[in-house]
Amino acid sequence: VPVRRVAPLSGRVYGRRWLVLLLFSLLGFAQGLVWNSWGPIQNSARLAFGFSGWDIALLVFWGPIGFAPCFFFMWLMDKKGLRVTVLLTSSLMVLGAGLRCVPVSDLEIRKKLIHGGQLLNGLAGPTVMNAAPFLSTTWFSPDERATATAIASLLNYLGAAGAFLVGPLVVPSPNGTSHLPLVSQSNTEHIKDRIEAVLYAEFGMVSLIFSAALAYFPSRPPFPPSVAAASQRLSYRRSFCRLLSNFRFLMIALAYAIPLGVFSGWSGVLDLILTPVHVSQVDAGWIGFWSIVGGCVVGIAMARFADFIRGMLKFILLLLLSGATLASTWFTLTCLTSVTHLPLTTATLYTSCILLGIFLNSSVPIFFELFVETVYPVPEGITCGVVTFLSNVFMGVLLFFLTFYHT
Repeated sequence: VPVRRVAPLSGRVYGRRWLVLLLFSLLGFAQGLVWNSWGPIQNSARLAFGFSGWDIALLVFWGPIGFAPCFFFMWLMDKKGLRVTVLLTSSLMVLGAGLRCVPVSDLEIRKKLIHGGQLLNGLAGPTVMNAAPFLSTTWFSPDERATATAIASLLNYLGAAGAFLVGPLVVPSPNGTSHLPLVSQSNTEHIKDRIEAVLYAEFGMVSLIFSAALAYFPSRPPFPPSVAAASQRLSYRRSFCRLLSNFRFLMIALAYAIPLGVFSGWSGVLDLILTPVHVSQVDAGWIGFWSIVGGCVVGIAMARFADFIRGMLKFILLLLLSGATLASTWFTLTCLTSVTHLPLTTATLYTSCILLGIFLNSSVPIFFELFVETVYPVPEGITCGVVTFLSNVFMGVLLFFLTFYHT
């Protein structure tokens, strides 16, 4: 009679969990980087590829549109595990990044290929944004779970921040503004060459991550790390009924989806928004970069703090959202110079935007932990899938508006 493996009551963790976390985090980083490729260099992209303001908004809009099959990826993760879901997601990213690099001389065809590549990358969004709590519960002990969730979820935001840094630094703007001395005298062909260099580099990075995941990315450890990871969860249909009938979960979901969804879409077109107030492409990139990086650093620190103090999640969220409210109010009043007569300077824009990003982005892992605790035993992937789908609905509303009112 074959011996049945029984998990130890106290759970068991494996050192390879950090490798699994690293591979998943790199996948999220690459997806955020590719998604945010065009917003920070929108002035250069207009000149090189003939993009309009409508095109720039639509390129960012493909991110929330890619969440349309979100529930399919949630079902796949619940039934087939992490490995199948991650491999499907990374293959979509490779195909999307490759489409953007196809060297076609016809600009109309090239634009369609770029749009198609952005859509395929957007289809990877449900996995990289939803699977972090599922991965942390599957591989990590309870006292490491919030930290692992923070790293896995915030690296996607860090990838979007990297686009704010890489794009303006490598690609010169039409007026020659750049930190690289070799590209100060820019022209259309040179700008196009630099954009294509970024596209090829991103394609190579995505392909490398896909190869690593194909070589090694297990669905689950031999033994679960905790009792919660080993327990039986609700079925797919019962999980949705439980979520939609839980008023407390719906309120927390709205508290997450409205500010995070609007801020994500707003960050993606930050250069488009700040151009009318004469903020350069490079300055807009640095503002977006530091706002997201600050949120990631503070978010991981907050998550580590929450691992030790489990009963203060709501209090921490109230503090963070209060700070975000004050920062966004400051930014708004500063931009209404004709009404408030407050000075609109680079320093005030930097400070208000960075504080807003720090307060909002650092709340993401705390929200995820609160969701999981509120609706247990609903599977983590389904819970976070519903929440991020709702967040992308609000992001889509903002970008849909900007698509038509792009001035």
